[in-house]
Formats: sequence, C-alpha cells, structure tokens
Amino acid sequence: MFHQIGVFFMSCLSLYLTFCEAEDYVLDDRSGLGRRFDGIGGLSGGGATSRLLVNYAEPYRSQILDYLFKPNFGASLHILKVEIGGDAQTTDGTEPSHMHYENDENYFRGYEWWLMKEAKKRNPNITLIGLPWAFPGWVGHGTNWPYDFPDITAYYVVSWIIGAKQYHDLDINYIGIWNERKFDSKYIKLLRYTLDKSGLQQVKIVASDNLWEPISTSVIFDEELSSAVEVIGAHYPGTTTVTQALLTGKPLWASEDYSTFNDDVGGGCWARILNQNYVNGRMTGTISWNLIASYYENLSFGRDGLMTAEEPWSGNYVVESPIWITGTSLFYYFLCCCIRPPLPAFNVSAQSATFHLKGSFNALTSLQVWHSKLDFKRQNSILFKQLSPMKLSDGTFSLDLDVDEVYTLTTITTGQKGAHPAPPSSTPFPKIYKDDFNVRNPPFTEAPDFADQTGVFEYFINLTDPGPHVFTLRQVVTQRPVTWSADADQTISIIGDHNWQNLTVTCDIFIETAKTGGVFIAARVDQGGEAVRHAKGVFFWVYADGTYKVTNDIGLSGTQAGVWHTLSLTVKGQYATGMLNGYPLWKSAVVLQPKNGWAAIGTNTFELAQYDNFAIEAE
Repeated sequence: MFHQIGVFFMSCLSLYLTFCEAEDYVLDDRSGLGRRFDGIGGLSGGGATSRLLVNYAEPYRSQILDYLFKPNFGASLHILKVEIGGDAQTTDGTEPSHMHYENDENYFRGYEWWLMKEAKKRNPNITLIGLPWAFPGWVGHGTNWPYDFPDITAYYVVSWIIGAKQYHDLDINYIGIWNERKFDSKYIKLLRYTLDKSGLQQVKIVASDNLWEPISTSVIFDEELSSAVEVIGAHYPGTTTVTQALLTGKPLWASEDYSTFNDDVGGGCWARILNQNYVNGRMTGTISWNLIASYYENLSFGRDGLMTAEEPWSGNYVVESPIWITGTSLFYYFLCCCIRPPLPAFNVSAQSATFHLKGSFNALTSLQVWHSKLDFKRQNSILFKQLSPMKLSDGTFSLDLDVDEVYTLTTITTGQKGAHPAPPSSTPFPKIYKDDFNVRNPPFTEAPDFADQTGVFEYFINLTDPGPHVFTLRQVVTQRPVTWSADADQTISIIGDHNWQNLTVTCDIFIETAKTGGVFIAARVDQGGEAVRHAKGVFFWVYADGTYKVTNDIGLSGTQAGVWHTLSLTVKGQYATGMLNGYPLWKSAVVLQPKNGWAAIGTNTFELAQYDNFAIEAE
C-alpha cells in the first residue's frame, strides 16, 4: 500500500513549488523534477531490537511481518537495514558475529538472516543494508578500534556479504560504515577495493552513516573517495542537511532516524520527519531506528519502534500509529514534540489550502484520499482512513487542514489498509518458567526469551558429555569486543519480568576455565542495554577455585571447573538464600536494593561456560 500510495506525494514535492497567495500553492514539473525518492526503511539492530520477535508462535509472527513488509498492507517498507552482529552491546543487547574468532565462520547465527529472508519473501524488491556497530575482539587486535588493521576489517565485512548470498541467497544492496569516534577515508577506499575484487561491484557504500561532515567535504575534494561512496548517510539529522552534502551530488539519506516512543505523539513525530527530511533536508531515504520494539521494554529506549512486539509468551503485539504514518504523507500539521532528535521549532494552525497542478499533472481529474487524525487527549485517533476521491477542476483542488492531521493524495486506486485478526491479550512473563535447552536442531542460535546484554549465549551440543548435559546453552565470547557502547566486564543474559521481586532461580552450571573461571545466576537485575555496566541485583557467583560470592560476602563453595553443579538463588523481601547441589550454601543475606528486576545468567569474565536446566519460580 504505502510504497504505491506515496507515488503522487513524492512526485509532487519533487517539483518546484511556488506560493501564489498565503494559502495557494503551485506545483509545476515543467522546470524539471527533483531528487529520486529512495524509500522509507526500518532498522533491526543497533542492537538486538528484534530479539523477541523470533520467539513468537505462528500465526502471530507472520502477521507482525506482514504489517512491516507486505506491500499494500501495512508499512510496506522499501528498505530493511540490519546490524552485522559483533558480539557486543550496541544499545539493547548483543547480536552474535558470524566470526566469533579469527578462524571461525558460521552464517546461521542470530536472526537477521531470517528477518531479511522474511522481508524478501513479502517484498522481493526491498533494499537490504548491512552495518556493523561493533566487531569481535580479534578484529581490533587487542584495541578498541577496528580500523588499525583495515584489511582485516574489510575482509570481515565482505565475508558477511558473501555469506548472505552463499548460504541464504540474499543480495545485500548497501553496506554502511560507521564509527562515532572519527571518520576514516582510507578504510572506505579499501572496502570499495575489496568489494570490487570480490566481484561485489553491485554492493554500494553508505558513508559515513553518522554525520554530514567531514564525509561531505572529503567527497568533494577526493575523487577516489567520491567514486567509492554511493550515498551520504547521516544519523538523526534533525530534518536538515548542509551545503557541502548537497554539493556532492550524492543521494542523501537519514540512515538512522526517529528513535521516539511509538505512541501517537511518536506517530506525529515520524510524520514530521518523513516530510521535512525530503522537503527541507533534500533526503531521499529515511530509516527508522528501530524497525520494531521487540525487546524488553525496561531496556534502553523502550518502545522506540514502528510497532511493538515484546510478548512472545502471550502472542500479543500492537500495531502502533507509526506503521500507518509510514504511508507517505502529503500534508501534516502536528503540535507534537520528538524525543530524539530535537526538530526545528514550528507553529501550526488550521488552514484551507488550494493547490494548482501544472505541467504533466494538469490533466488529472481526481485523486484518491487517505486521512489520519491523531487524538492525543482522548486516545481516539483515526489512522489511515480512505475518504471519497478528490475531484479536480483544471488541475486545482482544495483541502481544509486541521492540526494533528495527515493527508495522502495519490493517483493509485488499488491502495488498501491491511488487517489481521486481533492478537491475544497482553499477559506478564510466566511466573513458572523452565528450559532444558534440549533442542537438537534449533531454528535460531539463541534460547527463547533470553536477551544477551554482554557476551553471546548460544545453543551448544556437548559431544564430550555422554550424560544428561549433551544439549546446553554456552557463553562463547572469550575476548572483549570492539564497541562504542559500555559492555560490562562480565557477560550477562537477562530474562523474565522486570517487576519481579520474590523469585527462585535455579540452573545447572559448568565452568570451563580452570582456576580463574566463574559463573553466576542472578535475580532482581535492574538494568541492561547501554546501562548494563551499572546493573545492580542479587548475584550468586561461584568460581573454579572453590569460592563463592554474594554481593560483598565471600566464602568457600567447593565448586571447580570441568564439573556440573546446580545453583539455586531465592530472593524474598529483604533476604536472599543460595544453594549448591541441593544443599544450603548461604542464607539470610540482606538485600536492600534493588527492589525488582530480571533474572539472569552470566560469567565472571569473557570466558566459556555452559548452562542447563534453567528454571524460574516467581511470586
């Protein structure tokens, strides 16, 4: 629907628009057309923003995907941008790399491959973009910078593109280059060379996928760099561009934008961004961060997606107003504010506007009309309702425009608003939860509902154990990754309900690192995402040297590496108790803060460890 409905909108605004009187507008294509419209997109990643989506049961998962990607149905996105996982925390979690280690390649980790295939299944013409936010530690050779060895970084990125085609038949159209610390033109040129040498001339580069400068000026004065870069991309440009970016003659994209809570105010914000990016900023593509709010809401930027799907256990999802606003809007009059980025100040009022179509559009006799009205006070919004066709007389028509409205006018007559049956009602995370990880051929490498915050926890087949622990969950990151965010010094994966206060967490654990290794289970973990380094909670640690620790209490546990142990942590009120292998190890530890939070598992450092028979009982 939306990618067709927007045809007239973008054609109109590509023309030279002049003002006749205060409320009369002339749209005339006889002087030429403007920039080609490249589309509207959504961003999965940066990081782990689609994590819970894969755990939805059918038919709900397919319904969600329809609202995002199916043409003539919902958002009908033109672009899907995904994170190239780097084993690092990149906002709301970590996404696994296709190369954990230098001699390791696996192109079935994570869920972005699956998501791209689902998008292509619904819209074969959708544009695919990959961007690494972070890199495995080996790429940086012990530093937190990926470009000291640019040939290695280029090889790493190109391997991902080749793997997408070889293993998933996915053609990546663009690759982004981003690092917020500084711009590296040498790496961009080397990446272009490596792509061409690998037979990937059709893969274009978006740079610097951060700010308009210094990339724009560099492209103007560096012919080789200009040849390497196809699109100038900026994050959160605030609907404006700079002169140097326009002078490059390159397509300009808001390659990451929006990042706003997805209620009706967020829908109004998104409408302003989509219109003003094209009209004011001359940007021909706008990509929303994020595609879908499919992560625990108490993580960073909760519900900052085009729609919400954060309850795979219930099947509930919410088609938020930004989905319908994504239908390219011709006119907008919003009294709303955006959380990020701050947009230019504005004043609006109701008006009656008359439009005069000249040139090739003068022969039109009618236009299809779609209308949205955001009702912030009574929560009774009208979203993408089809109205009677607009009749034109000698290329002229008028509209009475009120505040907080969106109109779309188009010559396309086949548009429709798609709908699926209402999903199940929202329910909290189940209070009784068990997972023995006994999945012989898992569809995804992540266990359901676990959200890795530092490190990567994957399904593992332990062929050396003939006993009950053949199928386990394993933490596999052994070196601090190269990242812009604040990974914790310990690996951690959270699960459950952030509101939990009284609960018991039980898990079999296997320390793989002799002498120095350690693992933990936890309750009431209060923070994750970018704040994971500062997370508080009740952590029950055991170590390979036979010691244990609970917050600030240290004692002997008898644990060792290479042996399975069962840990149990119970938190109730102000007290916590820990058990090892079914026997009390410590009890009545006083817990004053935090009052609530997730359950979690993790390791003492970036080290290998295994988990099995995980269980939660919450009150």
